[in-house]
Parts: sequence; C-alpha cells; structure tokens
Amino acid sequence: MARRQGVASMLTIALIIGAFASAPTTVQSIGVCYGVLGNNLPSRSEVVQLYKSKGINGMRIYYPDKEALNALRNSGIALILDVGDQLSNLAASSSNAAAWVRDNVRPYYPAVNIKYIAVGNEVEGGATSSILPAIRNVNSALASSGLGAIKASTAVKFDVISNSYPPSAGVFRDAYMKDIARYLATTGAPLLANVYPYFAYRGNPRDISLNYATFRPGTTVRDPNNGLTYTNLFDAMMDAVYAALEKAGAGNVRVVVSESGWPSAGGFGASVDNARAYNQGLIDHVGRGTPKRPGALEAYIFAMFNENQKNGDPTERNFGLFYPNKSPVYPIRF
Repeated sequence: MARRQGVASMLTIALIIGAFASAPTTVQSIGVCYGVLGNNLPSRSEVVQLYKSKGINGMRIYYPDKEALNALRNSGIALILDVGDQLSNLAASSSNAAAWVRDNVRPYYPAVNIKYIAVGNEVEGGATSSILPAIRNVNSALASSGLGAIKASTAVKFDVISNSYPPSAGVFRDAYMKDIARYLATTGAPLLANVYPYFAYRGNPRDISLNYATFRPGTTVRDPNNGLTYTNLFDAMMDAVYAALEKAGAGNVRVVVSESGWPSAGGFGASVDNARAYNQGLIDHVGRGTPKRPGALEAYIFAMFNENQKNGDPTERNFGLFYPNKSPVYPIRF
C-alpha cells in the first residue's frame, strides 16, 4: 500500500445533509489483504486457519510467498496474487512471464484458488509503461499453461481518476490507463482498485463529513448529472471509477476493490470506533453494489494485522483487523 495524499478532485464535494439508512445484505466476496511486514506475526499456516475460522473467503498477498501459498492449499480461500517487484522483468519478455508462471502459479493451482494476478500495485511514473506489456505477457503465459481461468490485471490507486466529483464526471487522468482498461475489456479481467475514503476524508474534513466517509447515516450527496444519490463516500469513489471506464470505452469491465480500510490509531481520524464503523460498514455494504452498478461486488479489506515494520505515516502500522497475537483490534463480523 503506497499511501498518497492526493484525492484532490474528491475534495470539492458539496454535502447535502439528510438522513438515510439501509440494511446489510449478503456479500458476494469479502477478503482481507495479508501483509507480512512485521517481526511478530503468526505463522502462515496459523494465518490461514484464522481466515477460515472467521469466515474470510478471500486473501491478497503481495508477492509469491511460497509458505503462504502452501498453507492455502485446499483451503478454498480465493486469492489475489501480486507479482511483487517483477513488473519490469515480466514486461521485458514473454519467456520471463512464462518462467514466472511456471515457478509461482503452476505448482499451486488449482489447489490454491488463485483468481487474479495483480501485475503491479499502485505503479507510478515511468514504470507505468511496463504495466500493459507485463499483463499481456502474463496472460499469454497463463493461456499457454492452460491457466486461462486466472485473470491478470493491475491494482491502481484512486489517483488514476481525475474529476471525481460528481462521480459521473470521473475520467482517467492518463492515457496509459485508457489502454489498460480497453485491454481488460477484451480479456474479461476486472480492474483492481485500491479505494480509501479515509485519505479523502483526512485531506478535506471540512467538506467531507466523517459519517459520510465511514458508512454512518446522516449525509446524502446527489450527482446533478444523473440524479443518483450517495450516502457514503465509498460508493461515490467507486462510481467515479466506473464512469472513467465508460469514458475509456471499457464500460463492461468490473472493478474489484483490491484494498480498502481505515486505521485504528496513528493519525487524524484514526480510531478504533472509526475503523470499526468503516470496515464493518464495508462488509455489510458491498453486497448491494453502488448506485451506478447495483449488485454484489468483491472487496478486500486492508489489512489482516497491524504490521510493526511498515514505513511511513504511523497510520500505516495500524490498519490491521487483528493484533499479531490474533486477538481482534475491535469486534468485526464477516
């Protein structure tokens, strides 16, 4: 999770105060991202058992962690597998991608339910030119290995969207994203998006209410372009991504939320109460989709554990649902 401050276009949100409440529905899939930047975390096999005991049916890991992959065998847990630091290597040649799939996918699938390969996570700068070639090469390697059911995509941060308010104005900031979106439309893979209302709220608490950012009732925002109404910031951000996909000619591409969460300590707006409200709200909410795209959607909460070796802002070490001793940071219901 490479954190960012710039959710600038969200910061112009005009809030219309109202009241709205709705009941949770069954979710299609809710997963939790499993980071390992801690020196006090439980073993991989213990972690998989914790996922199963809590009814968590999806996991994301950030590199081909062989110990974790072995622990996941026959667990039924759906997996987003990141390529780690191999983006440029995978973009360089189809043979590199074939070797990567041979070493990191074939030995585990289908005993490990690998659903998506995340070819890059929040890639920025010149490295963005490697994303599409790498996805193409990985797709070719998967297909030639008889693994075409696994979908290759990339995980993007919300800053790839500009003009995100109102949501219907959402558009991709850069041309490379349009090319990626159009390619995903041809493969049937979803776009993986890291969506964090927390950072939008932290950047502009004057115009974005805490209730709106944390799925609590009390705020309604109306999109003047289409009349859709929003009672939470997550939906507004998601629909800005959908609008951008449509403008790129890729309106059929699904969006899988590859990261979303709220810190319980370490900075402005970070508290146990707010983290519990947001993450429980997300779990209860994603089964109904968004105003623009009703229907269940897939989401992965960041993260399973507080990780004491993460760098950067103190909030980075406090996104976990669980402490390293496997006790919950706060009550959460899957």
